Amino acid sequence: MKSFDIAIAGELNLDLILYGLPAEMPMERELLASGFRATLGSSSAIVAHNAAALGARVEFTTLIGTDDFGRIALDRLGAAGVDTSHAARHDTISTGVTLLLPHGDQRHILTYPGTIAELTVASLDFDFLAQARHFHLSSLYLQRGLHAGLPDLLHRLKHVGLTVSLDTNDDPEDRWGSPLAEVLRYVDVFLPSEDELCRMTGCANLDQAVQALPTKVPAVVVKRGSRGARVYMQSDIHSDAIQSNAARQRDVIDIAPLSVVPVDTIGAGDSFDAGFLRAYLLSKDIVTCARAGNITGALSTQAAGGTEAFRDSTQRESFLRKHRFFELLS
Repeated sequence: MKSFDIAIAGELNLDLILYGLPAEMPMERELLASGFRATLGSSSAIVAHNAAALGARVEFTTLIGTDDFGRIALDRLGAAGVDTSHAARHDTISTGVTLLLPHGDQRHILTYPGTIAELTVASLDFDFLAQARHFHLSSLYLQRGLHAGLPDLLHRLKHVGLTVSLDTNDDPEDRWGSPLAEVLRYVDVFLPSEDELCRMTGCANLDQAVQALPTKVPAVVVKRGSRGARVYMQSDIHSDAIQSNAARQRDVIDIAPLSVVPVDTIGAGDSFDAGFLRAYLLSKDIVTCARAGNITGALSTQAAGGTEAFRDSTQRESFLRKHRFFELLS
C-alpha cells in the first residue's frame, strides 16, 4: 500500500491581501486599504493544504528561504497534516511572496518569485515521490527550475504507477510555450481555467480550445468560476485503454455551479483541484470528481484567501455537509 495519496512538488509562499484599494492607483500617493489578510498562498500549497484538510494523505516537496515567511507557510501546511519532511531551504534566496489587490471579481496579482523558480527536478527525491498514488503539478510557468527535467520525471512516475494531473495556472509572460506540449503527454487529468485554456491555445471558443490541445490528454476539466465547470472526457479515466485511444470522440458534460455569495475568490480554482483529487483518488468517475471540485471551490470563496475556509473545521464541515460533498465520496 502506498504511503500517500498525492505527491506535490511545488512552490510555497504567503499571500498578502489588501482589500478596498482603487483599481487605478496614482504614483506618489499613500492609499489606504480597508482590510488586510496574510494567508497561505501559492497554488501548489493551496492544493496540498486543502486536499489534506479533506482527508487525503499529502506529501509536499518545496524550496523556501531561511526567512519567517517560509517558516510560517511551512507551519500552515504541517498544521493541516501535510508531510513537509522534504522541504529544503535556500541560504541566499528569500521565499517568494504574492501581493493581491482584489477589485470586485478581478484583482491585481504581484509576485516576487524568490525560491519559487529555484526548485529543480535534480533536487527531488524520486523514491519519496513514488510513495504516492498520484502526482499533481501546479504553477508550471512560475516553477521554471523544473522545466528541464519535468517530462522525464513524469515519464518515470507514470512507469511506477502514478497518475498525473496538471494545473498550469497563469503564464506571466503569456507565451504558453515549452514544456507544456511535452508535459501534457503524461497527464491524465488537465485542470485549466477557461481563461487560461483559451489564452494558451489562442482560441476564443472553449470547445475549439480543447480540440487544439494534444488529444492524448484523457480528461480536460475546465474551471469556469461562477458558471461551474465543463468536463471533456473520452471514457472512464481509470481505464488504461484511454492512453492508447487518442482518436476517440470526447464526451462533453457541463457541471452546474453552486449558488453562493463569495467573500473572496482567491484560491478557488486551486481548491477545486483539491476536491476533485480527493474524489479522484477514491476512484470516483470524472463527473463526480468535478462536482466535488465545484463544492470545494465554492467553499474556498466563503473566507479570505485560498485556505482559510478549510482551516475553520466547523465552517468547512458544515458547508460540505450542506452541499452533500461526503455523499459524493461515499
